[in-house]
Amino acid sequence: MNYDTKIEMTDEDMVEAVGNPLADDFDQDRTSSRKIWIIVLIAVAAIIGIWFLLHRGGEGADADAVGEQVPVVTVVAPGKTTVAGEINATGTLAARREMPVGSVGEGGEVRSVLVEPGDWVNKGQVLAVVDRSVQTQQQASQAAQVSVAQADARLAQANLDRALKLVDRGFISTADVDRLTATRDAAVARVKVAQATLRQLQAQAARLNIVAPEPGLVLTRNVEPGQVVGGGTGVLFSIAKDGQMELLADLSEDDLASISVGVPAKVTPVGSGKSFTGQVWQISPVIDQKTRQGTARIALGYDRTLRPGGFASATIDSGAVVAPMLPESAIQNDTAGSFVYVVDAKGRVHRTSVKTGLVTAKGIAITSGLTGQEKVVLRAGGFLNDGDKVKSKLVASDT
Repeated sequence: MNYDTKIEMTDEDMVEAVGNPLADDFDQDRTSSRKIWIIVLIAVAAIIGIWFLLHRGGEGADADAVGEQVPVVTVVAPGKTTVAGEINATGTLAARREMPVGSVGEGGEVRSVLVEPGDWVNKGQVLAVVDRSVQTQQQASQAAQVSVAQADARLAQANLDRALKLVDRGFISTADVDRLTATRDAAVARVKVAQATLRQLQAQAARLNIVAPEPGLVLTRNVEPGQVVGGGTGVLFSIAKDGQMELLADLSEDDLASISVGVPAKVTPVGSGKSFTGQVWQISPVIDQKTRQGTARIALGYDRTLRPGGFASATIDSGAVVAPMLPESAIQNDTAGSFVYVVDAKGRVHRTSVKTGLVTAKGIAITSGLTGQEKVVLRAGGFLNDGDKVKSKLVASDT
């Protein structure tokens, strides 16, 4: 059948068949808007969450931030301690009473030397023998003169006795008796003169030998057999009286002012592990203008290990004080003087001026400026300023 079939479609039919393009675009817009809102909501929720987290930990964060900037310092409450003051010094050992011994007689040739340095001698002990052959002959001659004088005196006495028996008979005058009496008296006087001269010679001969004037320790010997000695020879021996020694300790003016006669001291010679107990027996009244030091003389007993001329150290007791003790690291110094940093109850440091006293192995005594109850910065004071905020860590005091 030949005919054209014509199909006519309405707009609605075409829309249904092809689809509405405006509707598709609208659906796409709605989907995009939904995604955007979801993203916005997520972002807002994240911001709100972060805000809550920040505000919830805000105080802790602030504290942590502040804590990072506040230094932590070690402090101590020193209290008060009884401190035995000690002064350390050095010096030279010497004989406390060194006695030079020489020839006091006419002198002569030395026959023998009987002692050596380091020997102990008694008072009057012979140290060296001097030749006395000439003096021996002089004594013998004078002894004979004494005998002659004594014979003359006996004869004069006999003549006087006979004359006295004849006076009553009138054979002898009173004048003759007086003359005989005078002769007798002169003879007796000559005997005394001769005896005195003999004793003088004996004493001179006795002084030829060199003897110890006091007991003690022989320190030096400067004479040998065959040497001729006399009054101008000089020192032949030196003796430490009673063996007593001393330390001539060099001290500053301040240290000298802090000690007194009678205070105890311990002396340790160099190279010896042994210490000796002594006491200050004399303090120098003069200060050396060059070294600004004086001498404290510390008396020591006899001991063979104490050798004059040796070097020794001494620890001298300078008394006791009751005061706070701080280590050297806690004390600062500048042109205004010594000071420490004290931490108050609010955690701030304050500069406090102090005066220092005795210096010991345990620390330095604070004589004024502290009561001992303060919290004193032990270290790092050089990095602090007055008013700085710190965190303090209290430690126990070593003193």
